[in-house]
Amino acid sequence: MTLSEELAWRGFLAQNTFDNASDLDKETRKFYLGCDPSADSLTIGNLAALMMARCFMEHGYEPFLLAGGATGQIGDPKENEERQLKSLDEIECNVRAIEAQYRRIVGDKITVVNNYDWFKDIKFLDFLREVGKQFSMTQLLDREFVKNRIGEGGAGISYAEFSYSLIQGYDFLHLFRKYGVSLQICGADQFGNCVSGLHLIKRLEGKDVDVWSTPLIINKSTGKKFGKSEDGAVWLDAEKTSVYKFYQFWLNVDDAGVIDYMKIYTMLDRDTIEKIAADHTQNPGARTAQKILAREVTKIVHGAKQAENVERVTDVLFGGDLGDLSDDEIKILEQEIPTAAIGKTVVQILVESEIAKSNGEALRLIQQNAISLSGVKISADKEVNEKSLLKKGKNQFVLVK
Repeated sequence: MTLSEELAWRGFLAQNTFDNASDLDKETRKFYLGCDPSADSLTIGNLAALMMARCFMEHGYEPFLLAGGATGQIGDPKENEERQLKSLDEIECNVRAIEAQYRRIVGDKITVVNNYDWFKDIKFLDFLREVGKQFSMTQLLDREFVKNRIGEGGAGISYAEFSYSLIQGYDFLHLFRKYGVSLQICGADQFGNCVSGLHLIKRLEGKDVDVWSTPLIINKSTGKKFGKSEDGAVWLDAEKTSVYKFYQFWLNVDDAGVIDYMKIYTMLDRDTIEKIAADHTQNPGARTAQKILAREVTKIVHGAKQAENVERVTDVLFGGDLGDLSDDEIKILEQEIPTAAIGKTVVQILVESEIAKSNGEALRLIQQNAISLSGVKISADKEVNEKSLLKKGKNQFVLVK
């Protein structure tokens, strides 16, 4: 496939400034993708844009990935309220963390830039004269997020956040002037801010540049923005979303969306994905597509070894042999499920792990065949004297060691 064909097939096609998408195929260009350091980790929402960047790179485009140390001091405006300002130390820490994630996911053949490096020396009056004079208030007030904030019932907007799109527009101007970057890629929610850069470059340099955006990912089964779990956002940092929980998130995606997510979040080719889709249609209950998706995305974000570890841990939890796990895999289990010491009875373990509220309830669970020990149902209380996996129903576990 050409680049334009692959972007359309994978679902990376929303608003853009091209007369025809096939213009992307005529010559390779330098592009940039930016992210504000609002946290010390990216989420799977950011991951979609990074996977789009990888797609451009596969077709010969040269990437510049921006960590917004300057724009992060203002904060990308929300639809309904002001952002809380972060300390400069926190922003600096977040920038370093995001740079590391860029390299882990996209690779080292990238140029990472921080817009604080050029904004720290710009004087306010110089910025107003060069940049502010190029925008009319009518144009800025017409932005959707501004209308939402200042319209009836809106929370209002500070001058700082109102100016955000001008700051982002200057980023594009700077990268165009210094590196020859002529394309910005982004999520669809950023398209309006990105157009500021086009306007600025046209006014000050007399050149045409472009923006290409990807749709926000929607969970087809709920209609809500994709990437939220019961615990909140799904992070790329294992300290925020453990590798096990990350893997489980993908393993449990809905049948309606799994193939679309595979196109977006993996680099599997078209033939491979179409074969997986055909198998999934024939036997969705096997959840083969979800297993492949979970493995591939976990490999991209956390590495092949970690993906293999959580895959084996999952297999053990849902029917495998605990003795097959390595020490590293046992450690993953210990982080995710309650543990109990060898030498206690099943009733004691159920109560201490809060699976049962009382000894009586624990005994009833045993008598109802709701408890298994290392894959074998038990019908009476017993002392556990070896490393075992105690399980209630399908999803409650205790590691006895």
